[in-house]
Amino acid sequence: MKKILVPTDFSTQAENALKVAAQMARAHNAEIYLLHILEIPLQKVDAMSSHSDLPEAVFFMKLAHKKFENLLDKDYLHDIVVHETVDFNEIFKGVFHTCKKHDIDLVIMGSNGVSGLKEMLIGSNTEKVVRTSETPVLVIKKEHETFNIENIVFASDFKEERKTAYVKAIEFTKVLGAKTHLLMVNTPQRFITSEHANERMQDFANSSNFSNSSMNIYNDVTIEKGIMNFSKSVNADLIVMSTHGRQGISHFFNGSISEDLVNHAKRPVITFKV
Repeated sequence: MKKILVPTDFSTQAENALKVAAQMARAHNAEIYLLHILEIPLQKVDAMSSHSDLPEAVFFMKLAHKKFENLLDKDYLHDIVVHETVDFNEIFKGVFHTCKKHDIDLVIMGSNGVSGLKEMLIGSNTEKVVRTSETPVLVIKKEHETFNIENIVFASDFKEERKTAYVKAIEFTKVLGAKTHLLMVNTPQRFITSEHANERMQDFANSSNFSNSSMNIYNDVTIEKGIMNFSKSVNADLIVMSTHGRQGISHFFNGSISEDLVNHAKRPVITFKV
């Protein structure tokens, strides 16, 4: 983990993510890429240049660089290599392109979540990034003076198509040196026997050379509530999920548990693309 991307709108939530990124960068000798998005109509911006002659663009570019200066002067960023970049795009597209351009290993975003009608119609910026990013996305909800990860919950249905995300998650877990609790939530609508659930989890466990883990079956009314309630019971520091990246009408009707958790869970959530 050598390159960490932190999208920022200079809000408190974004700074909470940056503080976590700073701790991880210092622990793993990584660099931070700070990304600020200016959502100015692209037809008014010179696509071949990093700047624009549009008066509004010039003003907001100068304002962004001033905010970057103030942010980079923070004590918690001292002795860390930080690159600043401004992009004209929708945030999820800006994150996607920046990850490709700089070969980013991890995206860390701040979020306070959305709910109700706003969530159903447009979702949060963070949720859109989670849905589209091929790079793992760590979502931070509050300030962490010490981001110390000792207990991780990896929640899944443990179907074969999730195994790629599981292997990536275990590699991340090894870097952190944390214990991983494999979790399958049983609900009345999606019930399977304990024997079948254990078989699925054991198959995943056998696919990686990692012994610091436990296998758990938890019963609850919904998968989302089961994940959050189990995570509370083991005092988890981080919830790990895979995401399928559904978009369009399929996402509207089917939804995504990982994206719901990004909005609703109080604990940090990290997602790996299937």
